[in-house]
Amino acid sequence: MVSEKNLVKGCQKGKAKFQRLLYERYAPKMLGVCMRYFHSKDQAQDALQDGFVKVYTKIENFRGQGSLEGWIRRIMVNTSLNLLRDNLKHAFHADVDDVKVYIADPSVDYDHFHVEDIMKLIQDLPKGYRIIFNMYEIDGYAHKEIAEELQISVNTSKSQLLKARRYLRKELELLHKERHS
Repeated sequence: MVSEKNLVKGCQKGKAKFQRLLYERYAPKMLGVCMRYFHSKDQAQDALQDGFVKVYTKIENFRGQGSLEGWIRRIMVNTSLNLLRDNLKHAFHADVDDVKVYIADPSVDYDHFHVEDIMKLIQDLPKGYRIIFNMYEIDGYAHKEIAEELQISVNTSKSQLLKARRYLRKELELLHKERHS
């Protein structure tokens, strides 16, 4: 197995063998990152391919400060966001009438859901909710960073995250009731 250091050096020299090895090592995990931002696997695969093109063209900038996987992940998130950016302005609009306060059912045990169920629910979130939920909860962005990246206010980021959490909680409770009826 090729070390991460040698993998980076080979890619920096433009060697196809090392680019293929890098892709094979990180593509499955990065497809999962991209899948969180899109409804379809085809869209996620487009983002993955575009992201790896960026990885290969920017690999000379990687200096080993932090993990290679983290650096690639950041590129994949940014690539996914760039592909979504054209439609983002419409994704963050919600009428006041559409927002309902929802109280969680304390009897639901959230630890008994399968990862596939939760990933499906995240993918089914409305676009604005999904993007901010992924950026904040999974990719670790702060609300200020999200606001800057998406060109929205910090309050919009916070509000969309709150709505996403409520939506997911409601859907998980419905799923729980379906399974225990």
